[in-house]
Amino acid sequence: MESTPAPGENIAVLRKARGLGQTKLARLAGISASYLSKIEVGTRPVTPPVVAALAKAMRVPTQRIYGQPFLGPSEQADLLNDLRSAVRRYTLPKEDVPEPAELAADVAKAMQLRAETNYLELLGMLPRLLGQVTATALSSSGEAGAWTQVSDVYGCAYAAAHRMAQPDLADMIVSRQAWAAQQTWNPEAEVAAAWNEAGTYQSAGQYDDGLAIIERAISKYEGAAGNTPASALSLGSLHLRGIVLASRHKDKNATAEHLERAKRFANGLQSDVLRHNLTFGPGNTALYELAAHIELGNPDRATKMSGPLLEDPPTNLSPSRLGRMYIDIARVRLDMKDYSGTEEALEKAFAIAPQMAEVHPMSREVIRVLFVLHQRARPKLMTMAKRTGLVG
Repeated sequence: MESTPAPGENIAVLRKARGLGQTKLARLAGISASYLSKIEVGTRPVTPPVVAALAKAMRVPTQRIYGQPFLGPSEQADLLNDLRSAVRRYTLPKEDVPEPAELAADVAKAMQLRAETNYLELLGMLPRLLGQVTATALSSSGEAGAWTQVSDVYGCAYAAAHRMAQPDLADMIVSRQAWAAQQTWNPEAEVAAAWNEAGTYQSAGQYDDGLAIIERAISKYEGAAGNTPASALSLGSLHLRGIVLASRHKDKNATAEHLERAKRFANGLQSDVLRHNLTFGPGNTALYELAAHIELGNPDRATKMSGPLLEDPPTNLSPSRLGRMYIDIARVRLDMKDYSGTEEALEKAFAIAPQMAEVHPMSREVIRVLFVLHQRARPKLMTMAKRTGLVG
């Protein structure tokens, strides 16, 4: 990965280009000038809600602040271009219809790669696989199962585009997933599409609009679903997305409501379930509760929760979920000025989900702050900084 400007540097450049002083921009964004100054010099991480507030104040997309980690020729850029081309010609697949068993195996492999955060291998197979599942569905005379495969593969594509910081591509993929889901007659597929649609608003910092998408999906699905494990997974997953959106929107009441309802559905499941690229159960709900405490500014409660999670991590969660848990724990430990504990949590994130840890905005921010705070002599931190492209 190539070295790119950090969000703090991008904020400073954008601010100066608009003729804004730190005091005025901080006031517009609802943060202190001291906090903004520390973000710009790299001694405090910029969090997603703050990125959203600063982007709104400067009238730029959030991606302008995060930057683009895949500038110029690179393996990632080539793979993303191939995916973009495949998504663009969504009704004109060039691929032939494969054998059903072969196709089912490839779809399962793509979903596994997504769960394991193996984004490069996933990107390598997605263009061809999207063409194959679409060709199969178009030739199946509306068979619902074939369209469910299309929806699931687009769900994998969304995860890759989102993690590779391609919001425009992610938006296009979500529209394709919704198109496929509407032809499945499968409410679970429509829930998965709504989950990702709300995710695009989350990435853009439009948390209230994302919550509206979630509430609409919950209302629609509640009317169609019975009291089954599948309905618990679907509704519970929607409430998990609601937890993130509400906590970043600093709406404590909505956060508590979504959390309470998610826990109610999770209590009916013995363990976490992964279906249609959605993970739901007691373990994942705990991870979302941890993240909510961080977003709502409750580091003490987050620290208290993180201890048991570190000692006994949920064993049935995928690397994508556990990697995010360790990144969240690193973030709260940084808030508590536990720098060695922060580095330890980051190492665990890199061990279990290396490609996620390399590109996740919060992982990169935590590493950047550690690096600036006179931690440069630590060899493991230097290695992580190089892997994220923060140093050459």
